[in-house]
Amino acid sequence: MAATMILSWMVMMSLQIQVDAAWTTGDAVTERPLTTAEDYSCGGLLSSSSGTLQSPLYPRNYPNNANCVWEIEVKSNFLVTLSFGDIQMEGGRCLSDYVEVYDGPLHSSPLLGKFCSGYYRTYTSTSNLMTVRFHSNSRYTYRGFQANYYSTPADQSTTLLCLADYMHVVVSRYFLQSHGYSVWNLTLNDPFCTPNITSESVAFDIPYTRCGTIREGNNDTISYSNVIRGSSSGTTITRNRNLHLHVNCKMLQNTWAQTMYIANDNFEVNETQYSRYDVNLTFYDSSHFSRPVHSSPYRVRINQNLFLEAYLHSSDPDLVLFLDTCVASPTPHNFTAETYDIIRNGCVRDSTYSRYFSRQRNRLRFKFRAFQFIRSSPLVYLRCELVVCRPYDYSARCFQGCINRPKREASSGQESVIAVAGPIQLWEPASENRNEPESQ
Repeated sequence: MAATMILSWMVMMSLQIQVDAAWTTGDAVTERPLTTAEDYSCGGLLSSSSGTLQSPLYPRNYPNNANCVWEIEVKSNFLVTLSFGDIQMEGGRCLSDYVEVYDGPLHSSPLLGKFCSGYYRTYTSTSNLMTVRFHSNSRYTYRGFQANYYSTPADQSTTLLCLADYMHVVVSRYFLQSHGYSVWNLTLNDPFCTPNITSESVAFDIPYTRCGTIREGNNDTISYSNVIRGSSSGTTITRNRNLHLHVNCKMLQNTWAQTMYIANDNFEVNETQYSRYDVNLTFYDSSHFSRPVHSSPYRVRINQNLFLEAYLHSSDPDLVLFLDTCVASPTPHNFTAETYDIIRNGCVRDSTYSRYFSRQRNRLRFKFRAFQFIRSSPLVYLRCELVVCRPYDYSARCFQGCINRPKREASSGQESVIAVAGPIQLWEPASENRNEPESQ
């Protein structure tokens, strides 16, 4: 029997892709110009237990120069099964238009399949995350594709949860005993970290920074791994191999935070947490960052300084948080049409933006002055991209500063967790209270 097992559940963040405007006609093959006149969006996080994804504008012809990335993320200890029904795009060697399916995140996972034609293709992941990429770059466009996905339980003999401060691993006693392993002989890389043994299972709580846990990383993920080792229940001889249960919590290094401040609306603060990452983005009433804003609504004057703090909750104190991009829009659903850049690719675009020093690398503070769009509703939404990096990894994004790169490249392949803070209501002149203090 092969006693070495690998249990690797991906701790992933939501993905948001922006693609420039597109133009299509009909549902047959169409030759089309490179310029576009119709907005479309594609890609994103699909986190329900089942659903559908399809090429942009389906069943109409997809646009040219599309680069769409979907992350299908289901609950921990479940697998993703993806089935393609309708597929119509330029065939041949799949050099121009194609679909790719990855067994995990886009840049660091095995490729399950790449295709541009065929019927009823089905793929199943080995973790709770699968990535699908659609690319078009040909002279002609077609109807594209449509696919359905659903989740299925993984082997319940072992389960892994990647929590905020540690990995929680549960191994079934029946599984161990049925294969000849002793429940009393399980150890981690650090044998002094012992499990909790019950009548039904053996459970380990494995810290990210102790018990022999190893931290590694690449351009895509930061990985925390450990090994649960076991041996036979026999006292003299055994013909079983030693048990090695590899546990890995992987998290993507790029994280999105979406913030909104809204004129003439209520104030609310929400936090969305994906497994081990807990990122929140909070307004403060001054540059001292001592009093978070909880009033309803949070009323500010036009041109008033707005103070925000992004905080990454993690038991790993060495992680570095970097603000790459903050883009404003009058709508939360479209960040490609009417937008305003506060900071993009690490390059400051708004003259009122400034960052505050913080001794904690996982805490980031900045400010800018309140505004609203001239020809739109009195709503302003921000979408900020923050990047989490390993310390002293000077090849990582956190240490590269301002980078000028094309918009399409900057918007592709970004992973995310979303924390929502806001809205802010702008003061109407008649409602001003002149006795209230100014924000610093």
